[in-house]
Amino acid sequence: MTYSGEVRVGGPADVHELKDLMITKVAVGPMDNNAYLLRCRATDEQLLIDAADDAHTLLGTIGDDGIASVVTTHRHGDHWQALAEVVAATGARTHAGRHDAEGIPVPTDVPVDDGDTIRVGQVELTARHLVGHTPGSIVLVYDDPHGHPHVFTGDCLFPGGPGRTTRPEEFTSLMDGLETKVFDVLPDETWVYPGHGNDTTLGTERPHLAEWRARGW
Repeated sequence: MTYSGEVRVGGPADVHELKDLMITKVAVGPMDNNAYLLRCRATDEQLLIDAADDAHTLLGTIGDDGIASVVTTHRHGDHWQALAEVVAATGARTHAGRHDAEGIPVPTDVPVDDGDTIRVGQVELTARHLVGHTPGSIVLVYDDPHGHPHVFTGDCLFPGGPGRTTRPEEFTSLMDGLETKVFDVLPDETWVYPGHGNDTTLGTERPHLAEWRARGW
């Protein structure tokens, strides 16, 4: 099966099949948010990244097996519109960055700090805290033992640049975090799953880091 990462609201999901993990990407809501359903192939446990909108679509994607956890990448409302309904339907534990939890109206069961491990079955994800787009944004890194890493970046990194910031110091903080915690430690082959739009790789984006710094956004 060929995975493109190109999805649209109202269209079918796209599935990235890895040896230990299945990643299902679906677009929902008026802001074309991406939600990612991760399924451990050994245990069938599932985790959802960003219950962004359209609980009906998300619950249909989740299916009868339910989910153990929902991770909210950051506090902006377009990333948690369906969170309350999804949690009510599944009983899933909620995770969010410690410094963004107060801005999410559904209580956070597990506040997440930089370097914390979040598990889905036998698969481990490492959370990295990036300050700038919001105070508590987190990205999740899956270091696939059978291939290249995969990183779920929320609104911190997109094809073409970092996420929106409102002040120069926020932009500098986000760029510093992206460089030291993502680009400096992960290889070019790392697959990037953003909160909106198409996927990319770190190798595609790396040549433009200086350009982003110079333009300031």
